[in-house]
Amino acid sequence: MTEIAKAQHTSDKTSNQRSILAACCSAHAIQDGLGAALYALLPVIAQSLGLNFTEIGLIRATKSGAMALFEMPSGIISESLGKRKLLVFGLLLSTIGCLSLSLSTALTLIITSVAIIGLGSAFQHSLSSAIITSTYKAPETRTALGLYNSSGDAGKLLFTGLFSLAVVFGLKWQNIIILFAIITFCFATGIFISFRWQKPDSANQTSSVAPASAAIKGWGIIRPSSFANLCLAVFLDTAVQSGFMVFVIFVIIEKGVPGEFASLSLFLTLIGGMFCKAVCGYLSQHLGIRKSFSIIQGATAFSIIALAVLPAIPAIMILPLIGIFLQGSTSITYASIADMVSPQRQSRGFGVIYTISSSAAIIGPVIFGQIGDNYSLTAIMMTMALVSLLAIIPAMKL
Repeated sequence: MTEIAKAQHTSDKTSNQRSILAACCSAHAIQDGLGAALYALLPVIAQSLGLNFTEIGLIRATKSGAMALFEMPSGIISESLGKRKLLVFGLLLSTIGCLSLSLSTALTLIITSVAIIGLGSAFQHSLSSAIITSTYKAPETRTALGLYNSSGDAGKLLFTGLFSLAVVFGLKWQNIIILFAIITFCFATGIFISFRWQKPDSANQTSSVAPASAAIKGWGIIRPSSFANLCLAVFLDTAVQSGFMVFVIFVIIEKGVPGEFASLSLFLTLIGGMFCKAVCGYLSQHLGIRKSFSIIQGATAFSIIALAVLPAIPAIMILPLIGIFLQGSTSITYASIADMVSPQRQSRGFGVIYTISSSAAIIGPVIFGQIGDNYSLTAIMMTMALVSLLAIIPAMKL
């Protein structure tokens, strides 16, 4: 009976872990999918409202700004209110934002709606990462976090693919956003029900953790200098990622591709992003963080320059390759957080790094948009390539 009881306990524990991981991955896929769909939506909104590049960048920056504003506070608030409740709360906020966006007819209303979506996204990354790290033990934690990160790419691919295909078939963008709102609400409900069957957040913390947690002072950053360089590298890298995703469709349109088909360029870029985790994970494992990050950033800069100078067909063909380089660096940098922050402060550590990333997503599109308005889209691409190379400098000090 004892062996049977142990086996049952192990089975229940594994089932509990998988259920929690599935819930976190679902939330990640939805929130990242909505954010990526916004990239595909920007050219449609720009055409209907006659927006310039700076205004386009402002819309995207608003989403990232709202996300950055509450990314870190969400991690702190979760210590008292619970991570799971806030995770569901974030999905409900994004649902409201989507419904509001579908009814928006002016720039101010669109910005307000996008801000609500961004606010909902803030209650996700640091919370889910902390939930997973408290549910799994090493070395299973890295595998679980890898699946979690990949789920975000899957969500981006799914939502942008649905949006692009719907536009090609003539469906109004407002109806597409309403559909996204329904999907988000359904998943929020499903995750809420799933969590109701699981133990509360505190149940995942053993009694031995509590004293250790109390002994940790401040933010629990073990290697401050390395963590600061990590933040700078992530900031520069994310600025390029967010800027590229905003303006790549406009670059393809400038090469003579019709707008409804140019939106598929984002989908092709994200296809490459699906494979980036495996490629960059292999590089970092065999070459180390510094060398692998330098290689990826150099490849990113070269491929962005190639996109700017190549004609339409070759440019479109290299988009999946650009996606691998462009988004792969995050699997190298984010994996280093666990080595620089105490386990008892993981939610805060992830909150800091995601806030840095969101801040870069605010500044990047606006600055690149101003460069485009004052010079050209080619100037935007060349500037992005330069910033990608600059990100190598702090990464060499990790």
